Amino acid sequence: MAEAELMPIIEAITLAVELAGIAVILAGILLSALAFARQLRASGADGAYKALRSNIGRSILLGLELLVAADIINTVAIEPTLESLAVLAGIVAIRTFLSFSLEVEIEGRWPWQKRARETTASRREGA
Repeated sequence: MAEAELMPIIEAITLAVELAGIAVILAGILLSALAFARQLRASGADGAYKALRSNIGRSILLGLELLVAADIINTVAIEPTLESLAVLAGIVAIRTFLSFSLEVEIEGRWPWQKRARETTASRREGA
């Protein structure tokens, strides 16, 4: 297949991955809202609100991963120029920062830090 024949296929794949990322975010928000309403009736506002924020954050993280994948496909396969790679690097840097920020917001710790429970459990086993 010639390069010109592959371009529409690659563009369609890129669009499909972008749409999947958007769909994951929207579905996550909808499902999180439904779970929030159920939990709000069952246990009250405080626990339900924390679960809502956590679930929405996870949906956004997964959606961002798909959107980054679409950007990588688009840049590497369709427009492999130095300028497009620089734009991709900027997009990935911004989305990585957003991912780390969301992870801290959801988990209350940096992604590379162990959970307090895991650290405490390992100390007890080692003692």
